[in-house]
Amino acid sequence: MSHKKALIAELQMEAAATKKMLANVPTDKNDWKPHAKSMKLGNLASHVAELPGWITMTMVADELDLSKMDYKPLIATSTEELLANLDNHVNKAIETLENANEEDFDKMWTLRNGEHVIFTMPKKVVLRSMAYSHHYHHRGQLSVYLRLLDVPVPGMYGPSADDVAARTQAASN
Repeated sequence: MSHKKALIAELQMEAAATKKMLANVPTDKNDWKPHAKSMKLGNLASHVAELPGWITMTMVADELDLSKMDYKPLIATSTEELLANLDNHVNKAIETLENANEEDFDKMWTLRNGEHVIFTMPKKVVLRSMAYSHHYHHRGQLSVYLRLLDVPVPGMYGPSADDVAARTQAASN
């Protein structure tokens, strides 16, 4: 299997898991956060929805200069908006990966802030760390927020405690 086919397969599998998580986010609690230093729920959920956009950004350019960004996150106010934002970023990422050559993954990519270079590494490493692993990290963080809000947490790689409890209750009815 080619590098890009493996990345696409993983993205599709993980996007399905992410959809289950985002579908449970109570957007009426967007301003809630578990600690003063924590991100608000709405910001975190929206960030999780848009992180697949890093895949596209990494593959279509050779650097990102934070000093030139005019980034304004979209804070979704509904479940439908969260899921549509995720779908949009995932679909663009899949299209970008499908159009990539295997050699594109070895090209160097730089993250900078003006003249300060934060790092330069091959795009395939940026994809694994700044796109995929970064996404999973924040999705896990979101699961903790849901648990603290007593919102059912769906299983990502098998059933969660909430999935098991729901099946047990359904079986006893």
